[in-house]
Amino acid sequence: MELRHLNAFLAVAEELHFGRAAKRLQMAQPPLSQRIRQLERELGVQLFRRNTRSVRLTSAGESFLEPVRAVLDDLDTAVRAARSAGKGEYGRVTIGFAGASTHETLPRLTRAVRAAHPGLELVMTGQTYANTALSRVADGSLDLGFVRLPVTRPGVAHRVIDEEELVCALSSDHPLARRATVPLDALTDEPFVSFPANSGSTVRDAMTEACESAGFTPRVVQEAPDSYTILALVAAGVGSTLTVTSVQHIQQNGLVYRPLAGPPIRLRAALAWRADNPSAALRAVLAVAEEALPTPVRTPD
Repeated sequence: MELRHLNAFLAVAEELHFGRAAKRLQMAQPPLSQRIRQLERELGVQLFRRNTRSVRLTSAGESFLEPVRAVLDDLDTAVRAARSAGKGEYGRVTIGFAGASTHETLPRLTRAVRAAHPGLELVMTGQTYANTALSRVADGSLDLGFVRLPVTRPGVAHRVIDEEELVCALSSDHPLARRATVPLDALTDEPFVSFPANSGSTVRDAMTEACESAGFTPRVVQEAPDSYTILALVAAGVGSTLTVTSVQHIQQNGLVYRPLAGPPIRLRAALAWRADNPSAALRAVLAVAEEALPTPVRTPD
């Protein structure tokens, strides 16, 4: 068993997507798949369940994940300690983010950190929904998370960095697409596409809460793991969805966005971290974030 096999396993386990994992490792997908198969043969167990649509950890893979993280973290600490003399500032900050909704805020932060502290390593964990990111910050497996309010975990500090609104995404040939705004109760009998239930997605939670406040429970006919796929399904006419304004950069044929009628439903995005995290690298990142992602002036409700 070699380190490259462990790194390959960790990348696939965290991304749950061979293409994204290969990109993260800066390698082609076929050699990555080969490394996973070699590791599975050596261990004598299957680590992933995979088909054309999804990748999931098996129970053996789940049991293997945390020990592998610990081994690689310990090795990284040892290497960095050996190289630290005379090299000035260094450190590692793990950041969890969801994807499409951070397409502006995340690059602004990472560019600013790399400009101010080139010795700092930012380890990015994608497909981390807001509630999941908050849980992982609270348990210490992430240093910093892109989350949404409310932040109620004891010991977790946060700062608001953006304000979003819920909007309706529809296929362009949908009758409601002709309206300037969409009343929520007009969606009562609509099929919906959304994030998986209990996935940790605050967008799904906000959609459900908004619909229930209008007197109905959304009928979700198709689930998908990210906004890009969800909106592609909406464009294909599978169903409609409620999403946030920060993903409206996703434009494709057959897809339109419409504001909701009535008072805006706002979601506030934030950075969250453990208040007792002693990492100097994290403090450096938070200081840079104060300028790169300032707290917006709050819009009156």
